[in-house]
Amino acid sequence: MGFEERLEGHRVDLTGYCYRMLADLGEAEDAVQETMIRAWRKADSFDERKAALRTWLYRIASNVCIDMLRSSQRRGLAMDLTSASTPGPDPGSAVNLSRFVLPVPDHRVLPDDGDPAELAVQRETIRLAFMAALQQLPPRQRAVLILRQVVGWSAAEVADLLNTSPTAVNSLLQRARTTMALPRPHDADLSPHDESLLSRYVEAFTTHDIAALVTLLHEDATMSMPPYLWWLQGRAAIHEALLGGATVCANGQLVRTSANGSPAFGLYRDGEALGVAVIDLRGTGIERITTFLEPSLMHTFGLPMTLDQTVRM
Repeated sequence: MGFEERLEGHRVDLTGYCYRMLADLGEAEDAVQETMIRAWRKADSFDERKAALRTWLYRIASNVCIDMLRSSQRRGLAMDLTSASTPGPDPGSAVNLSRFVLPVPDHRVLPDDGDPAELAVQRETIRLAFMAALQQLPPRQRAVLILRQVVGWSAAEVADLLNTSPTAVNSLLQRARTTMALPRPHDADLSPHDESLLSRYVEAFTTHDIAALVTLLHEDATMSMPPYLWWLQGRAAIHEALLGGATVCANGQLVRTSANGSPAFGLYRDGEALGVAVIDLRGTGIERITTFLEPSLMHTFGLPMTLDQTVRM
């Protein structure tokens, strides 16, 4: 196998790492491409007796991401950026999407094989809420947490990669853990109850049945619509807002996909692309609906820009 083919064999893993660091697939892919270019240029100096190719690539990718984060604004979800909104039909003014953690198709950042327990951890650590929490960490703490807890490297390996000591790595990890904890992995496959819940959501959404849709929500559910800072907390507030007209589901159609380890839907109105909605489930109901109103996301998810009038799930 040639050197270029060996580099390509690490692309998905590297994209997953860079996405967790940067919270934007476009930026993550740029970081991976820069990593590949630097690796190719330095191919003659690479010595596999000193470091495995994977370790070498992660070292380059870490430096690229940390450099990119020096000049970028911290990303989050709407609830990280402002307080909950008063229910009403007007979401206010849109802000730049660079303020937000952006969704990613699972297959672009998760391997299609491997140990099920490791895959479960990787899936949970691209959830939108976890991604938003990661962005609150300084870049080096973020890198240490991901490398130690997600990629599974030892303190010594991470220390070598970041040109520091194992003691410093453990200190950074401890500080990161003080800020956030790893989520508990869930089953990869949705349960029959989950699938039934999603079917009822599609039915309520596409028939604009607000009463039915609200019954699917947890009492403390949240709803947000990036690029707007507007967001709502609680079933009652969401119900009031939807009744007042704050909805994109009138004449809506949905196309099933997956994003950030969660079920998701391409969203259309009258056959025209609107964006992608990510549905986070918890127990018996919907915990969070995050609707990214950005039609260009359809290209990222391999979805069409226009749709016929047949509702698809």
